[in-house]
Amino acid sequence: MGFRCGIVGLPNVGKSTLFNALTRGDVQAENYPFCTIDPNVGMVEVPDQRLPKIAEFVQPSRVIPAAMEFVDIAGLVSGASRGEGLGNRFLAHIREVDAIAHVVRAFEDPDVSHVANQVDSLSDIAIVDTELALADLETVERALDKSLKGSKSGDKTHLQMAHLLERVRDWLDSGAPVRSLALAQIERAALKPLCLLTAKPVLYVSNVDEHDLGGGKGSNVAAVKAHAHDSGDELVLVSARIEQEIAMLDHQERSAFINDLGFTESGLDRVIRAGYSLLGLQTFFTAGPKEARAWTIKSGMTASNAAGVIHTDFEHGFIRAETIAYDDYIALGGEQGARDAGRLRLEGRDYVVNDGDIMHFRFNV
Repeated sequence: MGFRCGIVGLPNVGKSTLFNALTRGDVQAENYPFCTIDPNVGMVEVPDQRLPKIAEFVQPSRVIPAAMEFVDIAGLVSGASRGEGLGNRFLAHIREVDAIAHVVRAFEDPDVSHVANQVDSLSDIAIVDTELALADLETVERALDKSLKGSKSGDKTHLQMAHLLERVRDWLDSGAPVRSLALAQIERAALKPLCLLTAKPVLYVSNVDEHDLGGGKGSNVAAVKAHAHDSGDELVLVSARIEQEIAMLDHQERSAFINDLGFTESGLDRVIRAGYSLLGLQTFFTAGPKEARAWTIKSGMTASNAAGVIHTDFEHGFIRAETIAYDDYIALGGEQGARDAGRLRLEGRDYVVNDGDIMHFRFNV
């Protein structure tokens, strides 16, 4: 089950630097627009301190953390919806991701050019938001024309879709993203094939100077904070340059560096966990002598669905799930302790998995 978070923003805001830090890679990050042409893709481990604690009890041969995919997408410029810059190529890449990490520049550096020759975070956000909305508007209008033609024959499905698309069109015209429009689940499902850009959840990543990391008191940072709050989106403050330095250190040096900065975790860990939350994801675990592993599922998935994430045979032949809550597993000394205390539960296929559950699936092939 793959989950993709696309890193977007104007050119030279620090997208590729952030991607390098996330993946500990060496992606091209030059001081000119469009140095990232084709998207770079990297799998990133999801930080979770529960997994090594679980592994202490089973001493597995290997420990496998959960992971999610980050995609470094080319910088956008004003007019992209009309083909400026990389235009449609840029927009097509965004359509393929599940969520958007919008990197916004809030640092001053005369050696790093800005496409507008000034650092103004809200203006940068407005450029990206406008281009995504214009692209969505074009998509919706095309779909609306098709539905209106179909509704002339009296087809109720086309008529209902036309009414829905008219609402979406008017909402976009008002300057608001589709993700903020109140829609029923069935309506969101009807719109899903359109891959609307502004329907995707957004995490703002404010790329700040080092002195702004603690409280983010700079005017640009404060403006992005207010914007994210008003729009109901999430915000994480990072210094991409510092995070890239941290990523190059070994574990012990990295911990010391982060502590010296006055933090308990890196900005990248906050970005990854925020992206995980943004996608509505959670983790369950399996643990045994061969491996201890974290598995990623959508919140609200059932035990049989979770079994299918491991292997489709597990879902098709599902019998039951032996389940232990994480807190019980740790407090009672692992599986045997939980079993002896009566805290190991037998759950059926419709059981809704809780974040942190340790599970063992029984199935017939």
